Amino acid sequence: MWSQLLSTILKEEFLFSVIRITAPILFAALGAVIAGKAGVTNIGLEGIMMISALFGVLFSYWTQSWLVGVIGAMLVGVLLGLMMGFFALKLKTDIILAGIAVNMMGTGGTIFLLYMFTGMRGNTGALVSPNILIPTINIPLVQDIPILGSILSGHAILTYLAFLLVWLIWLLLYRTPLGLNIRAVGENANAASSVGVSVLKIKYIALALSGALAGFGGAFMSMYYSQGWNSGMVAGRGFIALAAQAMGRGEPVGAMFSSLLFGLAQALRTKVSGLQGVSSYLVSSIPYVVTILGLVIYAASTIKRVKKARAEHPEVKV
Repeated sequence: MWSQLLSTILKEEFLFSVIRITAPILFAALGAVIAGKAGVTNIGLEGIMMISALFGVLFSYWTQSWLVGVIGAMLVGVLLGLMMGFFALKLKTDIILAGIAVNMMGTGGTIFLLYMFTGMRGNTGALVSPNILIPTINIPLVQDIPILGSILSGHAILTYLAFLLVWLIWLLLYRTPLGLNIRAVGENANAASSVGVSVLKIKYIALALSGALAGFGGAFMSMYYSQGWNSGMVAGRGFIALAAQAMGRGEPVGAMFSSLLFGLAQALRTKVSGLQGVSSYLVSSIPYVVTILGLVIYAASTIKRVKKARAEHPEVKV
């Protein structure tokens, strides 16, 4: 069994699948990064991905354009992020409760919406056609490189966008006035307000951007990964993205590497499930076990860092 597993994960197809599986987690993790930098926790990423995934398919089917579907899914994510902001910032509802409500909408409300708009139950398989699926692209020159070309070329457009956004969001946070304001509000909202920064406005913007990124992740899931919407398709990726954001210490690059780790675990689950003599129940738990282990390691390293800081500067409260 071990030799079969080793030979499987060393193939180009396995590494290709790791990148493909990582993309939706990375979108949501980057959304969690932006929200976290502004001092809010977008725990509704799971629900936003589910709802955006459904509307991405519906918009693309109604217009027969995958691009309209992606943009529609992104806009739905923005609206859901702003809705969470309205309840949490305007009506003073706990942001965690607002996120839980969005997740519940994503779980049960999408089934109702699907039936209301299409009369279908559970999935959109009958709506799927090549026009509504996100196309794949081959990168010139890269596709001709042995081994590397088979891993990096031939992905969906949104896959490349996910990794490009890591750099773009880093630039946004650390090289623009908006990014400075987002970080200032997250670090000390009162101090930011004292120098004229609108704390509410910045938090609304952060939640809108977070929702947009989760919307991209939802569109990826329904319009490429699963090639259609079905209930439960997100399968905890929104929560895994929160873990990736925490393990990446709230930074875009760190979130990318954490997302790759979880993508590796998901791909490994898929490959191991095909081996004889392996329990399907054990295999299905691999991504979640990796999540728990990752958070344990993150918590241990954080505690160690705090203890070290206290030892070096006992007069400062950490």
